[in-house]
Amino acid sequence: MKNTASNKPARDFRIDLLRVLACYLVIQQHASEFFYIGPQNSVVTGDNTSRIGIITSIARISVPLFVMISGYLLLPMRTGISGFFKKRFSRILIPFIVWCILYALYFMVTRGDSWGQAFTNILHIPVNFGVEVGHLWYVYMLVGLYLLIPVLSPWVADCSRRVMQGYLLLWGLTTLLPYIHLVFPQVWGECFWNPTPAFYYFSGFAGYLILGCYIRKFGALSIPQAAAMTLVGYALTAGIFILRIGTSETIPQLELSWGFATANIAMMSYGIFSLFMHLHADGQSRIGRRIRDISVRSYGMYLAHIMVLNLFYQLLNPLFDNTLIAVPLIAVCSFLTVYAAVRLLSLLPKSKYWLG
Repeated sequence: MKNTASNKPARDFRIDLLRVLACYLVIQQHASEFFYIGPQNSVVTGDNTSRIGIITSIARISVPLFVMISGYLLLPMRTGISGFFKKRFSRILIPFIVWCILYALYFMVTRGDSWGQAFTNILHIPVNFGVEVGHLWYVYMLVGLYLLIPVLSPWVADCSRRVMQGYLLLWGLTTLLPYIHLVFPQVWGECFWNPTPAFYYFSGFAGYLILGCYIRKFGALSIPQAAAMTLVGYALTAGIFILRIGTSETIPQLELSWGFATANIAMMSYGIFSLFMHLHADGQSRIGRRIRDISVRSYGMYLAHIMVLNLFYQLLNPLFDNTLIAVPLIAVCSFLTVYAAVRLLSLLPKSKYWLG
């Protein structure tokens, strides 16, 4: 009898669970922004902002987790370059363009943009952020990482554990730069005529891509190591955020410890990812199948969630004064609703082209 079994590798439930967590944390982060970001990126001070530091600092691992998942799954490449680009870019760019257009129409309804403004926003897609919806920055970054993967792939396929650790050590050094810059604004060759100093090419999200590949190739931290890494990273992240509330006048100043490429965020991301690698859950259970379904639809949820989030903020914010209640409630309601909406939309013909 002819073997009809699929050659497609089985899904890793741990990765699906991590993707669902990252998707939720993106929504919680955006839910919190209503409560501490004021006009012109000023800081809304008070007890609620301190509470934001407590409950939302963990949310900044969301994007690093997504990038680590990409490194875990895609490095080294298992297909040709043309096939890789065709599959990846068709899955992210077409839905991205569709949702940029939908957001332009959404803003016509919600904030009174004219047809001319909507058309200008759509034309701006090749420049930045499509229709100036802040969360869409992620797509541009992801495109850059995908372009880098064929360059990195031969190296990660052949390099030893020690060599990859050497790269990650240099990358880890660059995660200290946001704090070093508080004392030395320019280091290691930085100046106005040289924006690419000594360790520039080791910095940024590429490090998370390599870290995800490292875990796949050489294993994760032990449970005690991962737990310690997570707790120390969280304490630093939340503690610095809370300490800076009284002295920060703008959001970029306040969010110093929330930078994706900071040491403390990297510690939390590495710790959480490693902890999930030790799970032995059943992905075939009813809950497991639901987790997998949410994971499959997470990109569509990411693209659409701002519309739902704005609605729940308007509905629920008047009911609660304490952000410890308001932020998680808005985030959970938005997460569940956008999942249900995307799942329904996926029943429409050709939905894969605009939901991913």
